[in-house]
Amino acid sequence: MTTQQVANRLVELCRQGKIDQAQNELFDNDAVSIESNESMGPMEIKGLAGIKEKSQRFDAMLEHFYSATISDPVIAGNWFSIAWDMDAQMKGQARMLMSEICVYKVDNGKIISEQFFF
Repeated sequence: MTTQQVANRLVELCRQGKIDQAQNELFDNDAVSIESNESMGPMEIKGLAGIKEKSQRFDAMLEHFYSATISDPVIAGNWFSIAWDMDAQMKGQARMLMSEICVYKVDNGKIISEQFFF
């Protein structure tokens, strides 16, 4: 898959709420995930198993999910980015709007890194 195809497929699956499928289908087993801070655990996680675990931790922190909006991807070589806005309530907190820029690197048709800016 090209970077554009990977990006389009990621956006398609994420808009459908199929995060697990997106990870299984599009991520390399040795992918790296980098967060802006340690609110989700370690700032850097290596490996698909750890990335999936991080997603499960995030899901467990949600009290209520209202909606999400994901932009179309912007492609530059082997990189792409999307804007991801979410309306949700985390456990023990007030409802909030969260907004982040997600940057991905693709190699050999798989996502090898993701980084989040919020």
